[in-house]
Amino acid sequence: MFRVRFWWSLLLAAPAVAASHMVAGWLGYTVPAGLTWVPPVFGTVVYAYGGWPFLSGAVGELRARTPGMMTLVAMAITVAFGASLLSSLGRAGMALDFWWELVLLVVIMLLGHWLEMRALGQASGALEALAALLPDTAERVGPDGTAAPVALADLRPGDTVLVRSGGRVPADGTVAEGAAAMDEAMITGESRTVRRSAGDRVVAGTVATDSALRVRVDAVGEDTALAGIRRLVAQAQASRSRAQALADRAAALLFWFALGVGVLTFAAWSLLGDATEAVTRTVTVLVIACPHALGLAIPLVIAISTAMSARAGILVKDRLALERMRAVDTVLFDKTGTLTRGRPAVTGLAAADGADPDRVLALAGAAESDSEHPLAAAVVRAARERGAVPRAAGFASLTGRGVRAEVDGAEVHVGGPALLADLGAAEPPELAARTGIWRGEGATVLHVLDGGAVVGALALADEVRPESAAAVRDLHAAGVRVAMVTGDARGVADAVAARLGLDEVFAEVRPEEKDAVVRRLQERGHRVAMVGDGVNDAPALARADVGIAIGAGTDVAIESAGVVLASDDPRGVLAVRRLSRAGYRKMRQNLVWAAGYNVLAVPLAAGVLAPVGFVLAPAVGAVLMSLSTVVVALNAQLLRRVDLSVGG
Repeated sequence: MFRVRFWWSLLLAAPAVAASHMVAGWLGYTVPAGLTWVPPVFGTVVYAYGGWPFLSGAVGELRARTPGMMTLVAMAITVAFGASLLSSLGRAGMALDFWWELVLLVVIMLLGHWLEMRALGQASGALEALAALLPDTAERVGPDGTAAPVALADLRPGDTVLVRSGGRVPADGTVAEGAAAMDEAMITGESRTVRRSAGDRVVAGTVATDSALRVRVDAVGEDTALAGIRRLVAQAQASRSRAQALADRAAALLFWFALGVGVLTFAAWSLLGDATEAVTRTVTVLVIACPHALGLAIPLVIAISTAMSARAGILVKDRLALERMRAVDTVLFDKTGTLTRGRPAVTGLAAADGADPDRVLALAGAAESDSEHPLAAAVVRAARERGAVPRAAGFASLTGRGVRAEVDGAEVHVGGPALLADLGAAEPPELAARTGIWRGEGATVLHVLDGGAVVGALALADEVRPESAAAVRDLHAAGVRVAMVTGDARGVADAVAARLGLDEVFAEVRPEEKDAVVRRLQERGHRVAMVGDGVNDAPALARADVGIAIGAGTDVAIESAGVVLASDDPRGVLAVRRLSRAGYRKMRQNLVWAAGYNVLAVPLAAGVLAPVGFVLAPAVGAVLMSLSTVVVALNAQLLRRVDLSVGG
């Protein structure tokens, strides 16, 4: 709307300005007598057509008893129009040619609003970009195993869909068959592909880059993670921050300030006996006080930062939470699923004298390959990552003790202390020292027996994410304390803390007690950001100054957190802090510039320097106002230079 009105108003403004006797006098040419009708006619059209958004907006503001920017603009152009019309009609002794100032004012105001709306529209384009990630159709697999194209709206939970190599997943689901490297950058912000195979969850909009998958649909439509992200982006862009509320109050105050200064200006110049200058100065005051820059200062920063964060996998639900993140001095991480992967992994391997560690792990992996126990899955995964795993036969599960299988013609056992007692096997001294340390750290210890003799031992514990150490190191470098809260035993917690270099550890804390830990830190005077998986951590996330849910995946709409990280990388907390500090800095700069500009310019518009020969024309005031808007817009655009990449 503003673009179309701007171009038409500019087209009409050009002849109106050219036919102005005042402009002609400045430039040294004469306006033909037959063209004297051009300024009033074209000026009236520009006032009615180009000024309509401001006039109608002012009516809405006045009805709501919240006069602000639109009211100021409407008041300025209406004063200019009324004075010019009376002058053209020869009424009331008016001899003021304000038509050229009027049309320029409307054109400049329309240009400022067009630029503002375009910038906001570009920032809001993240929503359309997210919507475009979904394919138009899906290939649903029928009972006979053949795939047929169907509309996304026809998919239902429980359906199986075929995702071809290079294709996008049409709905959230679980891989039923196949394996592929998935590009999840549009959801998590992580550029590297992630291997997904049978049993793994996949998210709508992600891409199978190298092979086909069959996916069992779990969620469709508005229940998908992508739809949740879109809702959060829209919610964040529409949310009001403390800085925005401050800007709105400033605009309202500026209206009364401008109105008061305008009345005083008119009265002062009228008392000096110069009615023409009284009207001119009053119009200039109203023009220069228009808070376009002030109105643009905060919304544009909000829109740009929200769009940037969404593309980086940072989903801002609460603008106030993001603003508070800049002042956080303590980050409290939940351990399981946040600093760790939340699943067991082989964290230690030791071989008895004369045994090959790789062979020990391979034997354990072979014996455990038919077991469904989580510890067995961790052993098998570690063995396959290390090398080839031999085939096993005669698998048997020994309840409460371990497993037994035949590997390469020999009987292999894998289990804990109860297994050693049952078999009457002794732990070699060289292993006893290592396993004692592992147990002290809270790890589960499994022994591997080949032919009845102990050949090695494995330590299994919740795997610490490799990115966690970098996250803690970078937070320390930024002057932020890092603490951890967990329900695990003290030994387990202290081992993780020592490995990561944490400042404080709260161990053996039940889920319902985590919010008390946050309160305890706050009572010490700390501003706390709580980082958790959003399941058992909801009370703590809600109590913290900033609640950050990490690794949200499909559970993207966690109500208790103010910020949601789509990725499970704890380094995303650093990106949130960088965004918070950069966004606040831009808001502050824009507010200082916009408010300072008006405070300095309004007295000039009132004519305080008239005694020394300096007067500010209304059109010049409009130009300066527009330049102020451009400065604010360009400054907000510099926010795009902030690096929100993980580890950036």
